[in-house]
Amino acid sequence: MSSTSKNTGGPARGSVTGAGSPAGGNSAVQVEPAFAASTGRSPWWSTAVIYQIYPRSFSDADGNGMGDLKGVTDRLPYLSRLGIDAVWISPFYVSPQADAGYDVADYRDVDPRFGTLTDFDQMLAAAHERGIRVIVDLVPNHTSDQHAWFRQALESGPGSAARDRYMFRDGRGEHGELPPNNWQSVFGGPAWTRLEEADDGAATGPQWYLHLFDARQPDLNWQNEEVRQEMVSILRFWLDRGVDGFRIDVAHGLVKAEGLPDWAGQAAMVSGESSTAEATNVEDEEEVRMGGSAQQEPPRSPMFDQEGVHDIYRQWNEVLAEYHGDRMLVAEAWVEPAERLARYIRPGEMHQAFNFDFLLAGWNARRMAKSIDESLTAAASVGAPSTWVLSNHDTIRHPTRFGLADPTSVPKGIGRQDEQPDESLGLARARAATLIMLALPGSAYLYQGEELGLPEHTELDHAARQDPAYFRTGGEERGRDGCRVPLPWNSQSAGFGFGPDDAAEPWLPQPESFGRYAVDRQDGVPGSTLEFYRSALSHRARFQLGTGVLVWSPANKPGSGVLSFTNGQVLMVANLSTDSIDLPPEHQVIISSGPDALDGSHLSPNAAVWMTPRS
Repeated sequence: MSSTSKNTGGPARGSVTGAGSPAGGNSAVQVEPAFAASTGRSPWWSTAVIYQIYPRSFSDADGNGMGDLKGVTDRLPYLSRLGIDAVWISPFYVSPQADAGYDVADYRDVDPRFGTLTDFDQMLAAAHERGIRVIVDLVPNHTSDQHAWFRQALESGPGSAARDRYMFRDGRGEHGELPPNNWQSVFGGPAWTRLEEADDGAATGPQWYLHLFDARQPDLNWQNEEVRQEMVSILRFWLDRGVDGFRIDVAHGLVKAEGLPDWAGQAAMVSGESSTAEATNVEDEEEVRMGGSAQQEPPRSPMFDQEGVHDIYRQWNEVLAEYHGDRMLVAEAWVEPAERLARYIRPGEMHQAFNFDFLLAGWNARRMAKSIDESLTAAASVGAPSTWVLSNHDTIRHPTRFGLADPTSVPKGIGRQDEQPDESLGLARARAATLIMLALPGSAYLYQGEELGLPEHTELDHAARQDPAYFRTGGEERGRDGCRVPLPWNSQSAGFGFGPDDAAEPWLPQPESFGRYAVDRQDGVPGSTLEFYRSALSHRARFQLGTGVLVWSPANKPGSGVLSFTNGQVLMVANLSTDSIDLPPEHQVIISSGPDALDGSHLSPNAAVWMTPRS
């Protein structure tokens, strides 16, 4: 059933014949981590499947309408059956919740909305009893404006030791009425806020403070030794309680360029603009070099990816090394190209970094292949494993992105007046992309609810939105609330079982469509997305795909729309074209991405399979 692909601009190969080397590329990319070479073993995190819990929206045990730590404990049997190795829990610290907990007022305590430190300890112990590791979120770039340090800074005045913990500066202009530079916030609007009242002794009027995000999230001054020692103390506080690692928020942002020079650019979070532009060029090429093509390094902003951050992480690595059990650090760093991101995971620094390039590749075979090869090559060059992720709490869920007219686009939120996705097409592609991701060597991150095929809430009423990015951009960015809607556990219960029957309304409203995605509608149901994930994770563990070696198939020809590789005994074949392709008769299917994935010996469009050689 081979034919010309309609969406890739070139002839389709039309079949998969086995392992080999794509044109111009490496036939294999093998990761030989430095830590494995020296110890003879690989740490748990190098191959783990890690499940992100956004606690506000995971499970509400106390019925206040917001998820909590007891809710996490209650759902550990569900997570254990799913087959994950660890959980990453987004912030649960004391916070006014101006940015959903990423504005921390006390790093050493649990916000009462989520429970108590005792609840945390019980959750941690229960997870460890089930063999599930626990990674907590650390937010070192900024604090809340309600943090004791910032309140002290406001009271102490210019030039004080308290103000030196943050990025306070005099303004420009005759009376200091202009911000210290032209930097813009990631959430929109100026990155500086002027104090409302005059500072005693300030020659030029009230000072300004830097906030790369919301005005209620003042940036810390990482040139200040007290800041560095405080964060090490916080690391030790949670390590002593037994956590297995830390996800480091805005890991590339702690150190700013000396002198804070003006910069005409606009910093962004996970964003598809640069990748989309690049993809246009990639699609126009006659051939794509899959062996790790050289990229022109984009100009760096003065607020991100400065050399000084690496000194910080070398110190943190030494702290973690004092504790047994392979404790780990994973960086949230929006850095490109892959070679530059790899610098964060050099020996003695971070252990992992999120691979946002793979997330941004979208539903496109050539972009995915390019991202995979460059990611593996860059990580291997520093003796580290790669990571893979398709969704998180800052991006539109991938079943929704893949159902848009351009399945490589990454809008900054979707509202009811925007293009609405093709829900069934997006889910089919999302399940296929999951088989691609889980077959790759390294570590995989799942975002809560993706195992249910949960889509974005794309018709959320604007009155319900809470993301500061929505307000700071005047609604131009719809924001991230749509991917943060509370999970549906029981289709017949109020709030779809997110909380007890008498619970308050969930903190974000759930669409009616969530009922058909609820756990009770999928648990034990053959062909459901939940059972598909359970099966895929079981096969991944059985065939030890996280520790494997990727070998590209000859099917990866430019324009074919086919993505195929082997990893150990498993042949992964994904059809991202618009026409069916032939599957190799010498192999048998062990899992497919959906009930319509196969048509006899052919693989349908928007589908994927794992195969093993026939005995």
